[in-house]
Amino acid sequence: MPEISAKPTGAQPKRSTVMVRGFTRRCPRCGSGKIFQRWTTIIDDCPRCGLHFERESGYWAGALAINFVCVGGLIIATFGVILAFTLPKVNIALTLAIMAPVAVLGPIVWYPFSKTIWMAIDRAYLQRMDQHERPDD
Repeated sequence: MPEISAKPTGAQPKRSTVMVRGFTRRCPRCGSGKIFQRWTTIIDDCPRCGLHFERESGYWAGALAINFVCVGGLIIATFGVILAFTLPKVNIALTLAIMAPVAVLGPIVWYPFSKTIWMAIDRAYLQRMDQHERPDD
């Protein structure tokens, strides 16, 4: 498993390290874990390394897409498991009793993870530096 170091270094961390930081709600640059004020409220800048999280207007659209895909997958998987256990006679009331909380609570629970995963994807795979830029410290 990649290291989740909280110390910023001079070199760019490996992509796997950045992604692990994203899945554990940490800063993708330095690994600091104190980037949320509350469950759904992310702070503007990392308290340890100063990374500004919202790089531009509309930046969180990628996080919205991640949330939509992951929660949609969870809903489909939950429905598949329910069908596997109840076919051929599906109990509609039981299905709704299980699916409704998943559909309502899933996006709320997944929300902060979608933001940090999006920041990790952005930093590990999407950001490109021109020849005059240097890696983040």
